[in-house]
Amino acid sequence: MTPQRTLTTRTWIELFVLAVIWGAVFLAVRLAIDEVPIVTSFAHHVFWAAVILWAFVLVRGLPVPRDPKIWQALIVMGVLNNAIPFSLMAWGQLHIQTGLTLVFNAGTAIFGVLIAALILADERLTTRKIIGSAIGFFGVATAIRLESVRNFDITSVAQLAVIAGTISYAFAGVWARINLTGLPPQVAAAGMLTGSSLEMVPAALLIDCAPSFELSVTALGAIGYYVVFATGARICCTTSSFPPQDRPTR
Repeated sequence: MTPQRTLTTRTWIELFVLAVIWGAVFLAVRLAIDEVPIVTSFAHHVFWAAVILWAFVLVRGLPVPRDPKIWQALIVMGVLNNAIPFSLMAWGQLHIQTGLTLVFNAGTAIFGVLIAALILADERLTTRKIIGSAIGFFGVATAIRLESVRNFDITSVAQLAVIAGTISYAFAGVWARINLTGLPPQVAAAGMLTGSSLEMVPAALLIDCAPSFELSVTALGAIGYYVVFATGARICCTTSSFPPQDRPTR
């Protein structure tokens, strides 16, 4: 079983800052997709963030994986941790409030506990985990509201799409635990984003055609925020502060 770890005050502060940075991504995405098609928006996200992270990896002299199995795992990670949730959540934001999307995104922790318990032998459900998950599910159910289930419409579909994205995030966490343990977090993130780029860039060209850079300052600023600050710089600066098992890769 995974041993219990105590977080320092500094780590708690960094977790709070990380939550604020990542939470603001949803606002940035909503501003960007007012002008940029969804698939193209996230092609920008993963491609440019991958460029930033590979530059960081090369400057730091971190080892680049050469095993084809690791690259296969990174490509799958790109699907589970980027392509699926990014697309589902962005589409969902077109039909529900950004704040509600952020609330549903918190369900990642709930599904992560349950999926890890089903797949990983050392992540058994404890009484505390069961109670916490039950409270979380009650919160999600409250946010969705029963009347939305009875009156099934595009809003209901959007809510389910966002929740499906959080489930994909949860599977990604388990996949990384099984297949990417021991890989430097910046290298894992760069590889994952590269895998996502191999999927999202061709999809954007096929679905949305060539991207346009004649965008408003707001849209360019939103894309710049979630590429440079919320993904590239955040991963480069925060991963060294967490134990290896807890380092964020999104």
